[in-house]
Amino acid sequence: MVPDWISIEKQYYAQTVKRQPVVIERGLGTRVWDVNGKEYLDFTAGWAVTNIGHSHPAIVDAITKQAATLMQTSNAFYTIPQLHLAKLLVVNSCYDKVFFGNSGAEAIEGAIKLARKYGKANRDGAYGIITAYNSFHGRTISTLAATGQPHYQETFRPLTPGFTHVEFNNMDQIREATSDKIAAVMLEPIQGEGGVNVPDENYLSEVKKWCEAQGLLFIVDEVQTGMGRLGSLFGYQEYGIEPDVMALAKGLGGGVPIGAFMSKENCMSLEPGDHGSTFGGNALTTAAAYASTKYIIDNNIPDNAKNMGNKLMQCLNDLKSVFSCIEEVRGKGLLIAIQFDGDIADRALELVRNEGVLSNMVKPNALRLMPPLTITKQEIEEGIERIGKALKKL
Repeated sequence: MVPDWISIEKQYYAQTVKRQPVVIERGLGTRVWDVNGKEYLDFTAGWAVTNIGHSHPAIVDAITKQAATLMQTSNAFYTIPQLHLAKLLVVNSCYDKVFFGNSGAEAIEGAIKLARKYGKANRDGAYGIITAYNSFHGRTISTLAATGQPHYQETFRPLTPGFTHVEFNNMDQIREATSDKIAAVMLEPIQGEGGVNVPDENYLSEVKKWCEAQGLLFIVDEVQTGMGRLGSLFGYQEYGIEPDVMALAKGLGGGVPIGAFMSKENCMSLEPGDHGSTFGGNALTTAAAYASTKYIIDNNIPDNAKNMGNKLMQCLNDLKSVFSCIEEVRGKGLLIAIQFDGDIADRALELVRNEGVLSNMVKPNALRLMPPLTITKQEIEEGIERIGKALKKL
């Protein structure tokens, strides 16, 4: 007899997350199975984490070998997996330095600290950071303050001061918000949790030019868009720019918890004693992240994300031509939203799940799809068939 895991969760676990009623027991590639043996196509990938699929052999092998060798020493000592990963990321990006933490929120916190110290030294004490409405940068007090969604913030005020929010994709508002108190601008290349909002093609390059002219740091939050999801190893590469600072997490570890922030040499304002982490960059997680990242690079997984993203967009637009309830399909690479003509995403989520596809309700009127970047054409077609069956019941 299968234990009632959902009742156990309600009894023992803090009720901070509204879960879907599925107890996932195992996963392989794009598919997962619940405790009752039902199979699903996972179009959430652990919230854009399992970029090369569930239980990929490269990651499993790296974790197994490293766990039997060395897992944790603290950053008081050098460890080889950490340095392998640091070199791999630097060599394949526009950055010179990296620091590893444990999550996306920690990566953003580090970037905020870097920007504040940079502003103190280079902009006469400036500490403010411009971010966008509908952004999502994390759930710590400071990253919550950076997040441009008031409904997340109200319960926890007062928040960390120093953040100014402007309309996403509006260059004029960034210009107007810039003052001698501003040290940086921080944006997601595409707003994921905010609804998969895609900016104009020249928006990020205009932001970069403005920051250069004003002596501001340009920080990109690539916690969700990095590691191949948009069709390039990093999302900023899709827009032909080189931001000063970048935050990574989610897909970096391929399933293990790790975050990172990277910067150009001239922007790395942090010195010994300014920042640290007990578990950040430990041997186990960096070994897994190295294996995942190297697989993504060596097998040109971003190119597959681009091609399969185009395929998924095409198939979803075909559904749009059939189902009038679909108002818009938008996204880039394998980060895509289906927007409905009303607040029916909760019902659509349920129906799609019942047909065997896991998705994410990103807004009351929108579902977000972010499958593993290793997804195949056949799996997309199978998923679209299941989604189509679900939409017929709406």
